[in-house]
Amino acid sequence: MEKEKDTKNTENTDKKESPKIGRRDVLKSLATVPVLGVVAYGAVKTRNVALKGRDISDVFQLSSKDAEFLEPMADGKTIRLGLIGFGIRGKQLMRALGFAEPSHIDALKFAKNANPDDTRLDEFREQDDLNVVVNGVCDIFDNYGKAAQLAGSNIYREGSDGNFGPTPKRYATYKELLAADDIDAVIIATPDHWHGTMAMDAAIAGKHIYCEKPASWTVPETYLLRDVIRNSDIVFQLGHQGRQTASYQKAAEIIENGLLGHVNLIEVCTNRNDDNGAWVYPIIEGASPETIDWKQFEGDPDRIKEYNDYMKSAKLERFMGPEPRDYFSLERFFRWRLWWDYSTGLSGDLLTHEYDAVNQIMKLGIPYSATSSGGIYKFKDGRTVPDVLQTTFEWPERDIAMLYSATLASSRNRGKVFMGTEASMEVSDMLTLTADMNSERYAQKIADGIISTDEPFFTYVPGQSKVDAVTSATELYFAKRGLLYTYVNGKRYDTTHLHLREWLECIRQGKTPSNAIDSAFEESITAHMGTRAYLEGRTMYWDKDKEEIVRG
Repeated sequence: MEKEKDTKNTENTDKKESPKIGRRDVLKSLATVPVLGVVAYGAVKTRNVALKGRDISDVFQLSSKDAEFLEPMADGKTIRLGLIGFGIRGKQLMRALGFAEPSHIDALKFAKNANPDDTRLDEFREQDDLNVVVNGVCDIFDNYGKAAQLAGSNIYREGSDGNFGPTPKRYATYKELLAADDIDAVIIATPDHWHGTMAMDAAIAGKHIYCEKPASWTVPETYLLRDVIRNSDIVFQLGHQGRQTASYQKAAEIIENGLLGHVNLIEVCTNRNDDNGAWVYPIIEGASPETIDWKQFEGDPDRIKEYNDYMKSAKLERFMGPEPRDYFSLERFFRWRLWWDYSTGLSGDLLTHEYDAVNQIMKLGIPYSATSSGGIYKFKDGRTVPDVLQTTFEWPERDIAMLYSATLASSRNRGKVFMGTEASMEVSDMLTLTADMNSERYAQKIADGIISTDEPFFTYVPGQSKVDAVTSATELYFAKRGLLYTYVNGKRYDTTHLHLREWLECIRQGKTPSNAIDSAFEESITAHMGTRAYLEGRTMYWDKDKEEIVRG
């Protein structure tokens, strides 16, 4: 990096040498320069032609450190894994561990041949060796169970096309897998209505847990899950890979240093507009009552009765769906997110990503209140969960409100926006800061023409140098939110890979992961408050002292 010049001695000379450098050049430079890990004026000022005599170093009070990640132990023990659920997310988790079906690798090779800039195959092969083996898999759909065994035996390493090892044992039920002596930890990637129950059973069995979000399906099991995990010796990680996103970590530092002033309003959203984004997943060939264990999918009759009793007691029968729960349905099996019988809807699925990011950045905890509205405005396909939802969460003790707005009928790009008295910050896989026109902190810089209020005065792009390859609208949605990959020292990493790596290293090193049971509890209660506010048509409140949700 070029050494910073002494502007005190050279300012007049520089101005004479560059008489054509104007305000527009300064603003353009400030707004577009990517800050690669070093967020300080010294890094920006290397573009000295446009910035000579324009000292804005007092604007930034941030460290030069990049995102922090728990480094793997050089001699860590091999961890023996069991996988429960090999559907859409289960496949992604296995790939993030370094295992994949040969058909997936063939697809990546084809994509690379068609587009040399598509680096996904290279990045997959270059993933860290997490020093794990998959000893057991469980899926109640035969096709998925067999595919999980094939993937679990096929591990990829840098420069190789795969090495087949021992085939993982396939278990008929998840409880049989949990009883196995050769499994240390489990990954739960099942439909929502199984998360809490399976996680509790795994903790009781002494298995470490990586559980996909949300942590729970119902409010009562949220408390039970927290108690079971707290009273165990296992390491629990909730599957919010956004915890590993570099821009989120830098956003937290910006908040802590007060660069936005007081933040009183946050806007987050979900915008998707395709069948996959609306959970209308494909029906897999070969699926039938003979190849799917429907009884196991539905779950314990007592749990079903508890759910039905709650819905009836709250006079919510209209949300329960037209078909009895014991009725075999391929649609319900593959598109389970469409029904409250198995799903947690927009709140438990997509809102949780947004809330967890905000909670990571601002440490808000459970809100004081939640108010929701919405409905099924596009997809008249028998679903009971809404495709449009708005929820307002409030933290009056912090003088903050968060608005969540969601539609599954528009792909208009909207980001996470933190609005403060001095500046606003938009966060995705990158972040930008824009000064408020009435800012006191930046008033002089605005008056001097150094900072504009019409465009960002600061941009943080963690290591990105090329347009990233995505293959679908839904993938693009997650990519823009930093939920597919991030950059560490200029290298692109799958955020799920980093999140799993952190969990595994916490097991080895006896540490607590970034999304352990306490933040998982906060996430689940917050999502349940939003869901119940929608279902019951009234504001829900959190009694902090009694730790319970109270109807308004």
